[in-house]
Amino acid sequence: MRANGGARDGDAIRRMFGGIAPRYDLLNRLLSLARDRYWRREAVAHAQLPAGGMALDVCTGTGDMALELAKQFPSTKAIIGVDFCLPMIRIGAEKVARKGLTDRIRLQAASAEALPFKADTFDAVTIAFGIRNVVDRKCGLAELWRVLHSGGVAIILEFATPQGPFFGWLYHFYFHHGLPRLGGLISGDAQAYSYLPASVSAFPAPQELSRMMEEVGFHNVHFRTLTGGIVTLHVGRKLA
Repeated sequence: MRANGGARDGDAIRRMFGGIAPRYDLLNRLLSLARDRYWRREAVAHAQLPAGGMALDVCTGTGDMALELAKQFPSTKAIIGVDFCLPMIRIGAEKVARKGLTDRIRLQAASAEALPFKADTFDAVTIAFGIRNVVDRKCGLAELWRVLHSGGVAIILEFATPQGPFFGWLYHFYFHHGLPRLGGLISGDAQAYSYLPASVSAFPAPQELSRMMEEVGFHNVHFRTLTGGIVTLHVGRKLA
């Protein structure tokens, strides 16, 4: 099932991510050649959280974005990470506990399309490699806008398809052939790592995602590409 051009059935996605959760972090590092850490650092730097501020990370997975927010903005009041996949949340909570950050970071189960928070709650909202998996993307984007304070910032990090004859071909070959095989070999779930390139190929172009953000109320929306166009970083604000 799809909604508004969104991802496939949410229950199927939840089960898929639950199955690969134990190997998820390892595969992120290996398959991105550790560039995923750089992408998250770049994204979080745009949060500009004030002292005592609050941040929400949607589709938090195992909590890497929430941890990066805590690292870059040590004076925040609270960072909340939400995800609809409980196995991912459990692994993320263990990571948070190991780093001694349970007083600053809270992870909980929630859907991106129905965030359990009041309007105008957060100074920044982030979502890294998750909007692609939201079934009703427009609803998810509207929820990001709703829970932000006036003046707050939304930061969306997502895979894209790089252009250019050589790099585009090289990326396409790796993403559609090498990555599914390697991911399937390590995780034991070849289907999950075939879903990744398929979902990226079907994802809207950066210009279209910017337009969707503007449609739900975001202003000053802009994006830039990272690592040759493999990833796109979108930023938008909720005006007063």
